Amino acid sequence: MKIVYMGTPDFAVDTLEAIVKAGHEVALVVTQPDKAKGRGKKLTYTPVKEKAMEYGLAVAQPEQVREEAFIEHLKKIAPDVIVVVAFGQILPESILEIPPYGCINVHASLLPAYRGAAPIQWAVIDGLKETGVTTMYMEKGLDTGDIICQERVALAEDETGGSLFDRLSKTGARLLLTTLEQLQQGTAVRTKQDDSLASYAKMLTKDMGRLDFTEDAEKLERLIRGLNPWPSAYTTIKGKSMKIFAAEVVSGYPDMEPGTVVKVDKKGFIVCCKNGALRILNLQLEGKKRMDAEAFLRGYDMQEGIRLGE
Repeated sequence: MKIVYMGTPDFAVDTLEAIVKAGHEVALVVTQPDKAKGRGKKLTYTPVKEKAMEYGLAVAQPEQVREEAFIEHLKKIAPDVIVVVAFGQILPESILEIPPYGCINVHASLLPAYRGAAPIQWAVIDGLKETGVTTMYMEKGLDTGDIICQERVALAEDETGGSLFDRLSKTGARLLLTTLEQLQQGTAVRTKQDDSLASYAKMLTKDMGRLDFTEDAEKLERLIRGLNPWPSAYTTIKGKSMKIFAAEVVSGYPDMEPGTVVKVDKKGFIVCCKNGALRILNLQLEGKKRMDAEAFLRGYDMQEGIRLGE
């Protein structure tokens, strides 16, 4: 099939690679414009652009895909299908109507659950036992199109946003190839979403990661895993920011003030929460490298009774 591929972040790389290796013709890769990063403001390619260049594929980076010149360019290419994976722009109807097989989206949830920007992290934060990937026909609404294929994925007890991201990326690549095969063979189904079952996974912000120790320990432990590696959960200690990447729930300490360090030992340190407590296992103090709590304590005088988050 002749394909126009639209994607931007790491999550979209595996699917592009799978399409190329399967022998499909990728006529154009569309990704977000390069961004200036770091102190030197050096322009940085998107992960999808880097992979496309490895394969010698044509790349377009329109500021707005609704620009008339870009739409005319797509019409001249005349793709059989447009595949969209975490692209970052909403496609107008004038693009949705171009390919005869439609615009197909790979979404990292079991739609209609977790429509929106961050379904992977919210699956961990909300404590789901399973999630998955959906391929669907795109339409004007946000992740509301008819479902083609779905594959379920069980979450591990220690699942993080990062580990689930990697697994669903590979699942999405396989599922997209199955979907393309069904489109070619004329066997692809259209299953309408039940909007009454829809939920939304809102965009992540750095502020979401601030740990409120008046919450239950189990809820905070899921938040820490879901926001690992980005934007990461965090608190403060003696006026310095401290990111928390891993913790485990421990029982006891019912009468202690939330946020109080109640125990320090070789394995780490324990912080009291509203219900239960958290043993902090992996962290990064402001200005330092990420490390296990055991290594951190060898160079930091952590005192029992100190309050975090003040």
